[in-house]
Amino acid sequence: MAFYDLSKSERNLLVEQINHEIAHDLSQGETGKIITYFSDEDTYIRKTGYLAIGKIFYAQPQLQATIFSVLQTLMESDDELIRQTVINAAGEIGKFHFDKVQHFMDAGLFDKHHRIRNAVIGSIKKMGEKNPVPVLAWCNTYLKHPDKEIRREICHGIELRGRTHPQDILPLLKQLEFDDTKRVSDTLIHVLGQIAYKNGCLKTVVAHLNTWKNKPLVEKALDEIVDVHNRYKKFAILSQDEAIAYIDKHYKH
Repeated sequence: MAFYDLSKSERNLLVEQINHEIAHDLSQGETGKIITYFSDEDTYIRKTGYLAIGKIFYAQPQLQATIFSVLQTLMESDDELIRQTVINAAGEIGKFHFDKVQHFMDAGLFDKHHRIRNAVIGSIKKMGEKNPVPVLAWCNTYLKHPDKEIRREICHGIELRGRTHPQDILPLLKQLEFDDTKRVSDTLIHVLGQIAYKNGCLKTVVAHLNTWKNKPLVEKALDEIVDVHNRYKKFAILSQDEAIAYIDKHYKH
């Protein structure tokens, strides 16, 4: 039975069970239950598994070395679900200790399976929100990587930090303004739209775009920003008309 087929009380009991069994595995130097939950077909079972690792890491520091050893071993698994869950578990640790999980992100970014690469993007998002300085410094090292998918994934991964702190990621995004790969430039435009609609963000984004040299790309980004203010009008701080008026006044064409 899938996680969300259970009642709320049954789900709570299952979460307790998973937490207990993973902690028991770690304390006994075993991996049977960890592998079972990390490889489960149900996304929410796997999520409960990697959240349990994060909780145990902080609550029981004596198990930290064991956790790293287990994650390292499981990262070699042939099962992409296990490798995906390892990256997500490492992402929980990286919210506060990025230096200890950076090598997992390095490996995951080049994994042959898209699930693992997508898990790196998700981990960058959650780590960058809590622990931006080392995470963004790491991202910066990949922005000129010859593999276009690496550049695109990094661009996508830093988006969440940019939604509340666009000033943190705009210098990184600017490095991609002349990227000649459409998938990368499309992602860049998308991200610029996503970081411009919350309180105070449009001002920051437009001011930075005034320093960019690729005017055709900037025009596309501004169109996306205007469109986002309509698509997300329930969440945007300005109406679409107000966003247009601000851009017309402050963007130096």
